[in-house]
Parts: sequence; structure tokens; C-alpha cells
Amino acid sequence: MDHAHSLLNWRSLRWKIALLVAVACCGTALTVGVLVHRSTEARSMNDGGARAINRLSQALKDYERDGVAPDGLVTQPAAMPGQLLDRLEHEQGDGQAMVTWYEGGGPGDHPSMWAARTHRGSPVALETDMTSDLLTRRALDRHMWKYSLIALAVMVPLSALAAELPNRRLRRVARTARRVAAGDLAARTAAGRGRDEVAAISAAVDTMADSLRERLLAEQRFTADVAHELRTPLMGLVTASGLLPQGEATEMVRDRVAVLRALVEDLLEISRLDAGAERAELRPVPLADVVTEALARTGLDARLSTVGAQPVMTDPRRLDRIVSNLVANAHRHGRPPVEVTVTGTGVTVRDHGPGFPPELLAEGPQRFRTGAAERGTGHGLGLTIALGQAQVIGAELSLTNQPDGGAAATLGLPAVTDRGGMGREDDGTGPDRRSH
Repeated sequence: MDHAHSLLNWRSLRWKIALLVAVACCGTALTVGVLVHRSTEARSMNDGGARAINRLSQALKDYERDGVAPDGLVTQPAAMPGQLLDRLEHEQGDGQAMVTWYEGGGPGDHPSMWAARTHRGSPVALETDMTSDLLTRRALDRHMWKYSLIALAVMVPLSALAAELPNRRLRRVARTARRVAAGDLAARTAAGRGRDEVAAISAAVDTMADSLRERLLAEQRFTADVAHELRTPLMGLVTASGLLPQGEATEMVRDRVAVLRALVEDLLEISRLDAGAERAELRPVPLADVVTEALARTGLDARLSTVGAQPVMTDPRRLDRIVSNLVANAHRHGRPPVEVTVTGTGVTVRDHGPGFPPELLAEGPQRFRTGAAERGTGHGLGLTIALGQAQVIGAELSLTNQPDGGAAATLGLPAVTDRGGMGREDDGTGPDRRSH
């Protein structure tokens, strides 16, 4: 697909190189053609002048010997070109000088080379036909144009083909960069051992991917280590808070401990998702019933509507977790009413708040980034967990902003086939890694 697009894209590097080669070939052909044309013309004039002078000298010898003007010898000034007479008058000197004049604009396109000198006080001249020289030069010009066009017709496709190798390598680098941007940090360009600029770019992309991968792995290890290290003292806090006497201060402590416990559990869940340790237990379940029970367990207000709900092949516990996080996220960052719609094998959770921030939609899920102006309203883990669990059960989670305001999270689930396997209804939305 990328190759076909590159062929049709007239702004691609391939066609720019072909255009550069075409311009270079045209410039070279024009320069060489002009030089050859002028050199040939100068040589023709020089040879034609020498031939005319030799003929005039021989005609004068015959004239002196026979006393009769031979054929072609012109003795009447009126029959000579005016420019030839002017030149002869200017170059007379000792009276023995011979001059030539090329007359190329005559009727019938038959040029002549005139040679003249002063003989016995009167100008005499001889005309030499130069038609054959003109035809030879024109034939040479035609051959130069012909073979220049042939060379251009050969060189341009060859240059386009020659540009295909670096183009292919650049497309591979671009594909790798897009895969890295999409989250595939194992993607590499396999640049090889080249030493050109494309190889340098490929190596830079691979180095960037290695660096990003190491940073992500370090972040994942840090998250897992923090969660595990906090778990033991947290259990002590939970136990200790349960032993405190009843009172307003005790309730505040228990509330903060519960928040801390939820955060640690979320971090542990994310670390398991990052490590790929989560395994789904898929089975056919009624989608509408699972969503209804999940909403009831959240204790949050949400309008539920179903339109043609179908059974789905999923892990109900993980589906419950996804729906709960999406509803909690809508309440925390959006505004009521929160609407949950079950259509076919899809679930949409929508609020009527300001919508997802642009950087969230563009960059994807980021843990500990809530997308809200106030950091204290959440930890930015809700949609990260929802997305991770969706991938575990083979579902597709996409996040969008509605035209009339509000954010919408749509979960597409695998349908139950007639053979008891999994299928998927394509609602036109692909996987979209986002966070809020």
C-alpha cells in the first residue's frame, strides 16, 4: 500500500530524483548540443572559406593563362554581394588580399560562400555552394536531438528505479517510526551496515526505540516495585485503622487508607497487565445483564439503555472492571448525565462534560496523568486499566469527543458465533489507546 501510494505521489523523493536527473540530462544535452553545433558551424565556415579561396585562385590562374574568364568567375561588381565588396574595400592593403563572405539567407535555402580579390584594379569573385555543408549540420543537429531524447527516455526511468532502493529503506524507517509511535517498542528498522544518510537515520530510529523501551520498562518496574513495597505496610494500616475507636477522625483515616489501598491495587493490576501475566477466562455471557450488574456495583448514577443487545464471548469479571472504570471516569472528569448504551455487542459510556483533552486523544494513555486541571481528582489509571483489560479479553476500546459536547468511550466485544467461538461485529471503530 505504501509502495503504491509512493508511485502515485508526485512529490515523493523518487520523482524528485527523476526530475533532477531529467533536468541535468536536458542541461547537459543542450550545452553539448550548442557547443557541437557552434564548433561544427565554425569548422564548416573555415573549410568553406578555404575551399572558396582555392577555387578563386585556380580560376584566376586559368583566367591569366587562357585570357577568358572561366565559368563561375564573377567580374561584374553588380553581381556580387554588397557586404563582400565592403569587406574587400576594407581589406585591400597591397591589392592581393582575398576576403570571404558567407551568404546564408538566399532563396531556396541554398547558402553560398563567396571569395573575392582585386584583379587588375577590379574586383573579381567566385561563389561556392554550401548547401551540402548546411544539410550535414542540420543532420547532425537532428541526430543530437534524437539521441538526447533517447538518452533522456532511458535515464529518467533508470534514475527512478535507482531511487527505489533508498526510497524503500526510507519507507521502512517511516513504518518503524509509526509502529514505535503506536506503542510497538520492539519494532526495528534492520538498517544493516550501510554508511549513508539513510543508514544513519535508521540507526537513530533504532536507538530511539531502544531508549524508549528501556525507559518504559524502567517505569513498569518502578510501578511494580512501588506497588509491592507498599502492599505490606498498607495491610498494616488497614488493620490498624480497623482497631481505632469510632469517631470523625477515625472515619477520615479509614477513608484515606481506602483510597491508598485502591491506588496500590490499581498499580498492582497495571504491573500485571504490563508483564502480560493476565489471562482471560472467556465464556458466552449476556452483555446487557453483565453491564447492568456492573453499574449496580459502582453505586454511581447512570442511565442505561439497550438496543438489540447480543451475547458476547468475554470474561465477565474483567468486563465488569472495564465498565466500572469507564463509568467512574465519566463521573470524575465529566458532567452528568452519564449514559450507558448497550448496542449489539458494543457498550458506550458517555458523559456531558468538556470531553477528552486533545493531548490525551493524540498521545494515548498515560498513568498518573488525569487530563484534568486539578490533580487531586484522580490518578490517571482508570482508562489505562480499562484499555489493558480490553486487550486481555480481545475487545476494542476507542475514545472520542461528541460533536454536541461530552466524552464517549466505546467498547467493542467479540460476539458469540453459532459454533460457540468468537466473532466480532465491526462498528467502524478500531482500537484506540487513550487515557483520561
